Amino acid sequence: MSQRLEGRVAVVTGGGSGIGLASAKRMASEGARIVVGDVDVAGGKAAAEEVGGEFVQADVTVESEVEALFQAAADRFGSVDIAFNNAGISPPEDDSILTTGLEAWRKVQEVNLTSVYLCCKYAIPHMQRAGKGSIINTASFVAVMGAATSQISYTASKGGVLSMSRELGVQFAREGIRVNALCPGPVNTPLLTELFAKDPERAARRLVHVPMGRFAEPEEIAAAVAFLASDDASFITASQFLVDGGISGAYVTPL
Repeated sequence: MSQRLEGRVAVVTGGGSGIGLASAKRMASEGARIVVGDVDVAGGKAAAEEVGGEFVQADVTVESEVEALFQAAADRFGSVDIAFNNAGISPPEDDSILTTGLEAWRKVQEVNLTSVYLCCKYAIPHMQRAGKGSIINTASFVAVMGAATSQISYTASKGGVLSMSRELGVQFAREGIRVNALCPGPVNTPLLTELFAKDPERAARRLVHVPMGRFAEPEEIAAAVAFLASDDASFITASQFLVDGGISGAYVTPL
């Protein structure tokens, strides 16, 4: 494995499982020092141990805890070079706009969108001091498409992440700070498995629209994260970086 990230410090939220864990492992394998932020103490500690990094318990919807997470990374390792703002939820009560209650709407917005705002707010000053940095915010392919099997708050939150990432990428480009929105297709993670296990028909309706005929593996998304974090992506900012198996490009899919 190449050492593209040698000497860099990466903060990964939601790093205890799924895409976050796979990305922490991939970036560590390329030389980065990892700080895992997660509300799940057991999962977060296990992830940090696996990558030889540090764990900081953090609820990404709480401003003081987010600020402390990035400060802890800077205090422990001396810098914040990469922020993979990845924590998110997709609860079953987030459904059609006709059935999704205001409480469910607000919870998803807080975890999926407000947390990214907070993470960017407290990562960027550390990067400004260094004159460089890469921020990768997890959006989704649903930020660029519509679906009849709606998760209205999730979709809206990911659209917000995409727009915010674009604006930040433009605003801070001349300070050497790149900001990109990673837009994965459906990924084979515990979150997706739990969602679709409760509704196999819903899963089947989605899988038929993936030209590659399968869901992504977390490691495939992690490879994109490592690329965006590295100097190989030095001229990429304010982008929607789709890793979706062709979904967003499809009119019809192969039989």
